[in-house]
Amino acid sequence: MNLYYKNKQVELDLYSSNSPSYHIFSTRSTITLEYEGTSFLEWSVPGTCSVKNKSSPRTELRCSSPGVHTIRPIVVGPDSEEERNLSVQSSHICFLWYYRVISFFHNFTQVIIVWIYDPENADPSEILRNANEPSLNSIILSKQLATLGQKPTVFTSLQRKVYFPDSKMKNGTWHISVPMTTDDVLKEIKGNQVAFQDCFIADVLFLLTFPLLTMPEIPDSLPITSPQGSQLILAWATCVLSSVVVVADMETFQTNDSFRTWTRIRVPPNILTDDERHNVSDVNISWDGIFFLINGILYIKTFTAFKRLGRNENLPDGGIIGITSRKWCWARHLLKSKIRSIFAVWTKSELYLGYPLLRFMKIMTTEKLKSLLNISPTDTLTIHNVEYPGHPLEIALLLSYCSACTVNKKIYVVIYNEDTEQWMNQDFALYVPSDTFVNAHFLYSALPELVLWDKHRVYYCYHNFTETGVIQTPTEFGNLSRLSQNSTIHIIFIDYYGNVVVKMENNIMFYFKANIKDAVKLHAWTNSTLKSAVSMSSSGLMYLIHVFENGTIHPQEYPLRLEAKSVTFNSKEKCPYVAFLNNIFSVFFFLDKGQNVSIWTQIVYPENVGLYIVVESYGPNILQETYQVHYEVALGYCTKTMTVTFFQNVNYEAVDDYFKLQHQNTGLLLLHMRPSDSARPCPISQKVFQIAVGCNPRKYIAVKGFNKKECLQHDFFYHIEKSYLRNKPSKNLRVKYNWKEYGCPLRLDFREKFHPLVQLYNENGYVEDVEVNFIVWEIHGRNDYSFNNTMKKSGCLNEAQTWKSMIELNKHLPLEEVWGPENYKHCFSYAIGKPGDLNQPYEIINKSNYNHLVWPVDHSGMYVFRVKILDPNYSFCNLTTIFAIETFGMIPSPSGYLVAAFLFVLMLLFFSILVLSYFHYMRIYKQCIYETLNKYERTPKNN
Repeated sequence: MNLYYKNKQVELDLYSSNSPSYHIFSTRSTITLEYEGTSFLEWSVPGTCSVKNKSSPRTELRCSSPGVHTIRPIVVGPDSEEERNLSVQSSHICFLWYYRVISFFHNFTQVIIVWIYDPENADPSEILRNANEPSLNSIILSKQLATLGQKPTVFTSLQRKVYFPDSKMKNGTWHISVPMTTDDVLKEIKGNQVAFQDCFIADVLFLLTFPLLTMPEIPDSLPITSPQGSQLILAWATCVLSSVVVVADMETFQTNDSFRTWTRIRVPPNILTDDERHNVSDVNISWDGIFFLINGILYIKTFTAFKRLGRNENLPDGGIIGITSRKWCWARHLLKSKIRSIFAVWTKSELYLGYPLLRFMKIMTTEKLKSLLNISPTDTLTIHNVEYPGHPLEIALLLSYCSACTVNKKIYVVIYNEDTEQWMNQDFALYVPSDTFVNAHFLYSALPELVLWDKHRVYYCYHNFTETGVIQTPTEFGNLSRLSQNSTIHIIFIDYYGNVVVKMENNIMFYFKANIKDAVKLHAWTNSTLKSAVSMSSSGLMYLIHVFENGTIHPQEYPLRLEAKSVTFNSKEKCPYVAFLNNIFSVFFFLDKGQNVSIWTQIVYPENVGLYIVVESYGPNILQETYQVHYEVALGYCTKTMTVTFFQNVNYEAVDDYFKLQHQNTGLLLLHMRPSDSARPCPISQKVFQIAVGCNPRKYIAVKGFNKKECLQHDFFYHIEKSYLRNKPSKNLRVKYNWKEYGCPLRLDFREKFHPLVQLYNENGYVEDVEVNFIVWEIHGRNDYSFNNTMKKSGCLNEAQTWKSMIELNKHLPLEEVWGPENYKHCFSYAIGKPGDLNQPYEIINKSNYNHLVWPVDHSGMYVFRVKILDPNYSFCNLTTIFAIETFGMIPSPSGYLVAAFLFVLMLLFFSILVLSYFHYMRIYKQCIYETLNKYERTPKNN
C-alpha cells in the first residue's frame, strides 16, 4: 500500500493498495509511505507501528496492533504537513478471488476462470488485474486450499441463482459457466469457510453483463470536446457502471471496464463546424449510443454513424437546454401500462421522454404546468432542470418561477409518475438569485430525498421534503467556496451506501452522508491543476478519473471509507449504534395474491441512547403491515429486533368489476429500513428495496408429465369430424398440430381417465403444485369428452357453472374469454347461483377433487387442451398453459354412406354370383340332357 504526501509545490496526496478497493487494510498489510518534495526530514509514526527507514521519503510501514494510527511527515520550516489517521483492522481475511471472463457467442455463455491469490505475494499482473493465468504462488495457494475443501461458487444478487464450477481444477483454476444476461448482472464469488494459516478468502462482488464493445476509432475522424478550459463532463450507464463517457476540452473518452482500457470518441469531418465540435455542453450514454448536446441540438454517436436528432425523432430542432438519464439501477420493476423512459430531454418550455430505439414523446409543456399549478398565465414559468428520482417510475422537474424576474426566483419541484401519469407538486420552494443555476441529485432512498447545489452551497431535502436547509460547515455557514480557495462546485457524487462527496473545481472535496446536515473537508488528494472527475466502480465504490494534457486518461481508486474515518477521528464523532442487521438479501420482491413478505431487522446500541427502527414506504396504499418487536438488554447494550410482514387482504371473488379492483390494488412500493439516528462514522445502513404487488411476468404454469423431448419433433395435420365440434359446422375441420406450441401429446388408452396436475414455475424453476380450481377446454372446439364427477358428487348445493352456461351468458366473447376468474362463482352455497340439475358433469378441476377427463368409447382422437386458473384469489396473472392428449384403442367408426356402399356392393356381388351360378348350372344341365338324348339316338341306328 502506498501513501503519498504533498508539500506546498507538489500538492499530491493519495494512497494505493495491492488489494483492490482497499478491501484488505489490516495488520498483515504492508503500507508504503512516500513523500514527494525537498523539505522532508523524517516520518512520525506511533510506537505500535514500525518503519523500515524512518528518514527515507519512500519507506514501508507495518502496524502490529489494530486501531487508528496517526502518520505525519516532519518537514523543514514553520509549516507542518497534514496528518493522516489510518484505521488499521485486525482481520483474518488475507486472500482474494481473482477472476477473468471468456465469452462464447455460439451458445451465449461466459466462462469465469477463478483462482485464489494473496495480495501481499501476488504477481504484478494480478495486482494490475490483467493476468491471464495464475502465478506460481497463486497456483500453489489455490491447490492447497482446494485440498482443504475450498471451492468457489457464483451467486447472482438479483435473481438469486447459483452456479458451480466444473468437477476438476485446471492448472490451479476453477471454471464456472454462466449464461450471458443483461438483467442479472450483479454477481458475487463466494467460497466455503475454509482457512489456511488462520486466513480466509474475501467474497468478491463484481459486474458481469452481456459483452460490450467500445466504439472504434475511425481514421481521419476529428475530436469532439467541451469548450477550452471547462471542467470534465461525465456520464455512466445506469446499470453498467463500468461503461463511462468523459468529455474533456481536448478529447472524448469511452470505456466499458472503468478505464482499465479506453478509446477516443471522434466524429466524421464535414458534419460539425470547428466551433460546434468544441462546444459539447452535456453528454449521456444508453444502449442506443452516446448522446451529445451541442448548441441546443442533440446528436447521437453509434458504432456506424454520427447524426443529428430532430423532428424525425419527435424532438425539437433546437433550443434543448439539458439531457439526463436514470441514476439508480432497478433491473426489475412493475409497470402496469406502458414501458418506462430511459432518457429525458427538455427545453425551457417542453419536456420529452426518450425510450429504446430512439423513440421520443413530448409529455408536458409549461403552459399545461401553469394550469396544473394554478399559476397566472402572465407569470414566467420555465423548466430549470430535470432529474430522475430513486423511484424507478418517476421523473422530477425543477421549475423556475418568477413574476418580475429581476432579482430572485423560486425553484419548485414537481414529480411525474410514468405509470399513473399523475403530476405531484411538492411542498418545497428554494429562493435563489435570478441568474443562479441549480443542479440536483436524488438520493438512493424510498422517500423522495435530494441534494441541490449552486456554485457555492449545497441544499438538502430529506424525508419527502419535510426537512430542508443548507448543508453546514464548521465555519463560513456552509459556503464551500470560501473553504476551498474560492473555487466553485464541480460535481456531487452519491453512492448506493448514502455517501455524498462534493468535489470542487480545484479538486478539494467535502463529505457528508444521507440525512446528515453538515459536511467535513476531506484531506487534499489531487493536484489542484489536474482535470478530474468522480465516478462509481462496478462494485458501487467511488474512484477518480484524471485527464492529462497529453490526451490520456487514468483511473484512480479513492479510499473514501478510510479518508472519512481519518477526518472524523479528531472530532470524536461516534456512531450511535453498534450494529444494524437485517435479512434483506434482494432489492426486489414480487407479491402475488395470498402471499406475504417478511423482513427481519435488528439494531444494537448502547443502553439509554433510545434508538428505534424506521420503516419508510413510498407508493400506493395497497398493503397492510404487521409488526413484531422483541427487546432485550444485556451488558449495557440494547438489542431491538423487529419483524415486519407486508401482505394484502382483498377478496377478489364475485366482485362487480374484477379487473378494476385488480388494477386498484396493484402497484410498486419502495421501502427503506434505517435506524432512527445516524452519523458519518456509521457503517452501511442503506436498505432500500421494492415490493411489486401484481403479476410476475416470469411466472407460468405447466401440466406435469408433458414435454417436447419424448416424441418426433414435427408438425402434422389431422381432421376432426364435424359432429364432434362444439359449434356444429357444415364440414370437417382440418387442424395443423403445432409441435413448438403444443409439445408432445400424451398417448392414452380410451378407457384411461386423465386428471391434469398443474404446477407453478418462475424464473428459478418449480415453485409448487397448484391446488386451486382450474378449467380446461379443447382449443379447436371439440366437445366429445366429459368429466367423471357430477355436480352432486362434488358437493354443489346449486347448479355449477359450465362451458355451456357461460357461453350462453357471454355470446359476444371468444371461447377463451367467456369463463375465468373475473366471473367465477362457486356452487357450494344456497346464496350463490340457482337450483338446477345436479347430475350434470362438474367441469371444474383441482388437485384434490379427483375430477377426471373421460374419453368417448366409440372413437379415438387428438385433443389439444388449454388450462386456465379459475380461482380469483390465486394470482394477478392470467395463468394458462396447453397440453395435448391422443387417445387410442378403438377402431374408428365408419360413416353410414360407406357402410351402405359396402353393403350394396356386397349384395350386388352376391346376386351376380347367384345369376352366374344359375346360368352355369343351366348350361351343365342342358349339356347333360343333350348328351343323353344323343346317346340314345345313336344306339338304335347301330342296331
